[in-house]
Amino acid sequence: MDAVAGRGGDSGLGTAGAGGTLVHFGAGSIGRSFIGQLFARSGYEVVFVDVDERIVEALNRRGAYRVVVKRNLRADETLLVEHVRAVDGRDARRVASEVARASLVSTSVGAAALPSVFPRLAEGLVERRALRGEEPLDIVIAENLRNAAGVFSLGLSRELPSEYPLGRLVGLVETSIGKMVPLMSAAEAARDPLAVFAEEYNTLIVARNGFRSGIPKVAGLQPVDNIAAYVDRKLFVHNLGHAATAYLAFRRDPRTATISEALEALDTLGAVRSAMEQSAEALAREYPGELPAAGLRDHIEELLDRFRNRALGDTLFRVGRDLRRKLGRDDRLVGAMLLASKHGVPFDAIAEATRAAFDFRATDELGRMFPGDATFLRTELPKGIPTLLREVCGLSAASPVDRAVIQAVERRIG
Repeated sequence: MDAVAGRGGDSGLGTAGAGGTLVHFGAGSIGRSFIGQLFARSGYEVVFVDVDERIVEALNRRGAYRVVVKRNLRADETLLVEHVRAVDGRDARRVASEVARASLVSTSVGAAALPSVFPRLAEGLVERRALRGEEPLDIVIAENLRNAAGVFSLGLSRELPSEYPLGRLVGLVETSIGKMVPLMSAAEAARDPLAVFAEEYNTLIVARNGFRSGIPKVAGLQPVDNIAAYVDRKLFVHNLGHAATAYLAFRRDPRTATISEALEALDTLGAVRSAMEQSAEALAREYPGELPAAGLRDHIEELLDRFRNRALGDTLFRVGRDLRRKLGRDDRLVGAMLLASKHGVPFDAIAEATRAAFDFRATDELGRMFPGDATFLRTELPKGIPTLLREVCGLSAASPVDRAVIQAVERRIG
């Protein structure tokens, strides 16, 4: 079944759609399958900014791309996302011009790439002020990042002139990104470099108070008052549950390939659910007005159902890779344990998943380990888990909250 998202199909510059023009930094899987698709469907022209010449050229030549929606036990649905074009992110003048004239800007480049985005955004904001005076511009930050508005405010302030009124002219809109987008095989990507797979879930949670120009009329946007609660829910329930599945399943049977296959094992399913429930209890205590316990329990079951989507084919490799980052102090596992320790909530199930992470060795379809993980296992792991808890996880025995986390993981060594 094919459906159309967006309007037109003009592969050239085109004109803005009914919603205006969205300039989106990052034409990767989230950019194309989620943000671009969501705004195109609501009438926006979507201009992607990316440094991948192949993707930029293909978007400009076709003016459209396919999103293949993977649905459990049902046929795929293909969305044709039209009214799109692209700009090479290295063309500073062109990028600044697009930002200056945009109705809205968004990003999904990953935290590591943001330092290269801030200068381009700042140049566009300065040009925009010269063109449009005091007309504000909202930036939707579609990054898996805590305190994203603070990160952007600092990054942009370093690039903008000191007199630029950032707080008045720029809305920094934090989001919680819950959409799952699996890796495509090399063969699938070769057939169509613009196509992306994605699950059916299509809700973008946004910070209501981040907008300066009003909330855009885009189907799928869910404005909330306390975005921090939903960012933490994503990190400490969704991301935690996903990672726990990958690490516990690999330890149970390294031959396990996909997340859905992993959760067919009832012991793995039970252990993952326990870890998610412990984190949810801590979240309910941290955000009692926003995240009631009953709602979190329902959310866990919804997530586990989505994780078991066989059609998605999401792999242990994709979900579990990048160990150094995912074992960080503020990330999904250690961060959740610290929150639980703070509130006096048990976290032994999370500690078990964390211990399993140190044994994770999953590879891609070609038998290759994620490069950062190969380095981590070769240079960091020999130091021993107690040292890694201090140097990688950022834990200090001097803190009672940290010390409880250290002890819980160390009890599982051996």
